[in-house]
Amino acid sequence: MKAQDRLIVALDVPTVEEARALVDRLAGQVGLFKIGSQLFTAGGPGFVRELVARGEKVFLDLKYHDIPNTVASSVSEACRLGVTLVDVHALGGRAMLQAAAGALPAMGTRLLAITLLTSHDEGSLQEIGFTGTVVPSVHRLALLARDSGLDGVVASPHEIGVIREACGPEFLIVTPGIRPVGAHTGDQARAATPGTALRAGADYLVVGRPILEAADPAAAARAIVDEMEGGE
Repeated sequence: MKAQDRLIVALDVPTVEEARALVDRLAGQVGLFKIGSQLFTAGGPGFVRELVARGEKVFLDLKYHDIPNTVASSVSEACRLGVTLVDVHALGGRAMLQAAAGALPAMGTRLLAITLLTSHDEGSLQEIGFTGTVVPSVHRLALLARDSGLDGVVASPHEIGVIREACGPEFLIVTPGIRPVGAHTGDQARAATPGTALRAGADYLVVGRPILEAADPAAAARAIVDEMEGGE
């Protein structure tokens, strides 16, 4: 797979018009576009269908977390939109994860589990009742996702090696919290550079603000792809 095909651009913008302009500038230079809760709330499933109709690959990042039947129905509807990747929260538990995996039709969509958000650190985990630290918690959730029939996980760069060793070479690892060399990490508590993440074993890298906030988003994306090629 080419480096640019492994780059997912997070369309974390407030309007469909802004997102569409970014897609116009980045089409053909990146692998997928991620639509999260902000943009989906603004544009709904219609914009997802628009991108898929254009031939773009979409990661629908809505992090479903609800009772098993509701999540299964949501995953099924996401697949009908034609998305390439969709995710749920591993914290929903085995029954929810299995229901989600069982709802996948034979349409090529792959199902990921969120382990822990990249904004979490040891302190925030303690606040919400976790007794363990980040790495063993992510390790446990990744194994739960694999054993429940999911295709992979979303996890920070700091846990890639542990997940790859535990879950094997075919298990997808999608990694947010990616910042180019010299960039500010912002609210990402567990970030890394593109080269570091790929060397650790990530399959896909998710990048948002370093591209979205650049004066020339296409040039910023190309620079990240260059870093990725140097890090493989």
